[in-house]
Parts: sequence; structure tokens; C-alpha cells
Amino acid sequence: MKKIICVLCFVLCVSFIQAQESYTVNGETIELKTEVEGQLDLLWNIIDGEYRYFVRTEDNTITELKNTKVDRKFQEEYKTLLNQLTNNSLSTKRLNLTLFSLKEFIDTYNISADSNYQTNVSRSKFQFRLGLFGGITNSPFITNPNNEKTPLFGAELEVLEAERISRHAVFMQLKHVLEQENINYSTTEVALGYRFRVINKETFSLYANMKFATLNFSKATLVTNTNGMITTQEFSDTAFDVPFIFGLGADINLSKNSFITLAYNELFALFLDNQGNFSTDFAIGYKFKL
Repeated sequence: MKKIICVLCFVLCVSFIQAQESYTVNGETIELKTEVEGQLDLLWNIIDGEYRYFVRTEDNTITELKNTKVDRKFQEEYKTLLNQLTNNSLSTKRLNLTLFSLKEFIDTYNISADSNYQTNVSRSKFQFRLGLFGGITNSPFITNPNNEKTPLFGAELEVLEAERISRHAVFMQLKHVLEQENINYSTTEVALGYRFRVINKETFSLYANMKFATLNFSKATLVTNTNGMITTQEFSDTAFDVPFIFGLGADINLSKNSFITLAYNELFALFLDNQGNFSTDFAIGYKFKL
């Protein structure tokens, strides 16, 4: 276990170091990442919890793109600067001070200014992440007198905005809870949910989950003992619910395109009753960008 933790820490450190370089801008030494390279370069990073963007010209002059607020009105200095640097060749009317918007603008300018420029900017406004996970659960919304734990595994497709590291996401999840001898219950669940990132950093995010719709294909075995006569009945059920099940999760960045995920699910539900056991529903997984 210690070796695995050391390897993960090493991978995190290496990927973090490789992704950025140190620059001095107006006497301030900061670590920046290069997002676009061409006649104009786009540099950025999250510094003290704030997104900061910079543009670099061919003579290696680096200038910060700012949008200060005076008397409750944004000054949009970044638009004025980019108009000057691009000789007003592109409209900045709908240009936002976000990573995706700036990246697309500067990439478009580089294409028009240099016939040899090769773009590597994706035009998709959505980012897709696919995850696989496994863990244990005590299935708190079914009868489980002895609070037995059973294994679970599944997969998830998450969709979020590519324009920035979005706080909001929706996901579709497929989960299977294996049968356990002392419970005699198993289920396969398809769920749709919403995710909000409370802590939203590039290397780490902590979020709340809400499953607002679930479809369960369940099997259960009921064993009864009547006057020494043991009878067994098997039940199968398909149920669609709008339960609003809440949980917590975290993404830990491993590289530019991959994450370790941690989840603590089924804490409570608005429209399902807890059957007497506090949730023990934990999972760990691996997620990557498509």
C-alpha cells in the first residue's frame, strides 16, 4: 500500500512539474502553462484560487489579460489588448475571459496570420469523461438487519463544459451490486445525475452528487421457516424511481487526461426511506477524458 501511494505521489509531482514553466511578469514570478503556441501564445494558470490568463507575442513580451471592475462595471481591458495585438482582424464582441473562449480566439487568429500554423484546439464545447469503479455497499435503502456489506462495480459517463474547469456536470451511471449470501439481494442500476464541484481546482475537486432518476433491475430470495419447513421464493423486479439520492465524491488528477476518483454515495434520499443502517457505500475508481 505504501508503495502504491509513493508511486501515485511521484506521478502527480512529475505531471505537475512538466505541465508548467516559471515566468516573471511585471516583477511577479509565476508558474504558467502554455495552452496555444503560434504568433500569439496563450498562457494561464490558477493562482491563489483565481484563473489568470496571459498572452505572449513573438518578441516574448508577456502581458496579462485583465477584466477589472470599476463602479460595478467590468472594463474588459483584455478585449482592447487583443484588438491591438490582432490589428482588429477578429471581433471580440462575444469574447469571454475564459480558457476555452480565449483559446479559440487566439487559435483562430494564428490560423489566419500564419499559413504554416497547425491547430490542436478542439472545437467541442463539451468534455466527456469515462470512469470505472468498484467498492462496497450496505444498500441502506433495502432491508438489511445485520448491516451486511456487498461488493459493487460499475461505469460512469460524465459530461461537463470544456470552456473551463466547470463546476457543473451531468452523468449517467451503470452500477451492479453483487448478491451476498446473508442478504440474497442483487441489483443493476442505471442512473442519471447532477454533480456540483464545491472545490474546483485543476489537480483536485470535491463535489456533491445527486441521482435524480434511477432504473433498477433487482433480484431477491426470501427464505422462510414455518414449523420446520423451509421454503425459498425468488423475486425479480424492475423499478423506475425519482429518488434524489445524494452523495459525495472527489477527483484527484493523475495526468492531463486522467483522474483517481473517490466516492461516498447514498448518504440520504428525498424520496426513499433509509431502512435503519447509515450508509456504508464507498467506491474508488479511475476516470479519463475521451
